[in-house]
Amino acid sequence: MSIPDYYRSFYRVFLRFSIVMMIAGLVMGILFQESSKKAPVSEILPPGPHLESIFSLSLVHGHTFIIGALIPLAITWMLYLGLQLGYRPLSAKSLRWGGGLYLPSAVMAVVLMLYKGYHYLLGVRSGQLDFTVLDASLFFGSHALRSATYGLTHTAMAVGLSILVISFWKSMGKPATNA
Repeated sequence: MSIPDYYRSFYRVFLRFSIVMMIAGLVMGILFQESSKKAPVSEILPPGPHLESIFSLSLVHGHTFIIGALIPLAITWMLYLGLQLGYRPLSAKSLRWGGGLYLPSAVMAVVLMLYKGYHYLLGVRSGQLDFTVLDASLFFGSHALRSATYGLTHTAMAVGLSILVISFWKSMGKPATNA
């Protein structure tokens, strides 16, 4: 089986990204554990608000593993398996656009989750227990900036992943020329 050079480059980038994000996911778990200790359940912070103050931050660990490690590994494996089964290789353009949109937006999604999680946790630690106020103050109180940032990040991630998956789906219907 012949693996095109641009596939090798794609594999290398996606596998390295997965490794880095696995390490980041572990660090996120440690950060969550240590940060959540700074806002313990108390008379001032009862169980409900305590959970609400750490919930966003608790999600970062799992999301980092899923969008940063598991999905890139699944895409890499899917492309490799497609070549093994004799499917036509995806174009270099599909890989470039799909990966170029997915990887940076995956990082941005994790960064946004960290921002939101620490915004809530630090807000509660500073005495603000009204989560409506905390939520409204995200992105300096700009709902438009918040919507645009989350929207662009998630759209870019979805489009990048869609390009890869749809291109792969199409490659399954046409046998490779050397198969």
